[in-house]
Amino acid sequence: MRQVIFVTILMVVSFGVGFGIWFGIFRNAPDRTLMHTMYQGGPLVIALIAMLVMLMGFIIERSITLYHGATGKASVQSFFKKVITALQKSDYEGAIAACDKQKGTVANILRAGIERFNVVKDDASLNFEKKISETQRAIEEANALEVPLLERNLIALSTIASTATMVGLLGTTIGMIRAFAATGDTATGAINAEQLAIGISEALVNTAGGLANAIIGIISYNFFVNKVDAFNYTIDEASYEVIQLLKDKEGK
Repeated sequence: MRQVIFVTILMVVSFGVGFGIWFGIFRNAPDRTLMHTMYQGGPLVIALIAMLVMLMGFIIERSITLYHGATGKASVQSFFKKVITALQKSDYEGAIAACDKQKGTVANILRAGIERFNVVKDDASLNFEKKISETQRAIEEANALEVPLLERNLIALSTIASTATMVGLLGTTIGMIRAFAATGDTATGAINAEQLAIGISEALVNTAGGLANAIIGIISYNFFVNKVDAFNYTIDEASYEVIQLLKDKEGK
């Protein structure tokens, strides 16, 4: 629900900002300036500015989530060291407390497994292999809940990047149509230089806007995908280490 509200607010604000910049700032800029040239790019510039604002919004949201929310309060390495130390001492409550203090994706996943093992370890009706299986299942279930949160909004970055290219191409086509229409007046056969310049400006402005959005979107998408992959690797490695430690320590 919060995700839907966030995206809706971001879209409304983005198009509001786009319209305000295009109609309020670019329109009133002095002639022959870059901002006035941007105004000549036509109404599609509003969509391109809105896409840029949305990109910035999603980039900020992903940065906060991945660098603060997903990592947790301390570094993953120092947190994991505390968990391993607690598990080596069979201090499962201490390991769970460390996860609660750390928070973040890795901590939440490890907490689910350790907590589950702490519940079933004294269950005489389960053999050791079954206890480990229950622990792995708890980790997998937590992983299935946490990983989608890491990947959230990445598809939006990719979609904006590809759509901005199409919007820019549409503006380019419209601008070229206007430019060619200005090359000959049906009555006099004269070239309308002013309309020709406006058409070319519209084409180039939209081309530049579409490419700028696409470049920012693709780079940010690939960057965050690599970051999520690194988190997934860390999660898998930490989960494996915990399971192996439990096997080696409790399976004797």
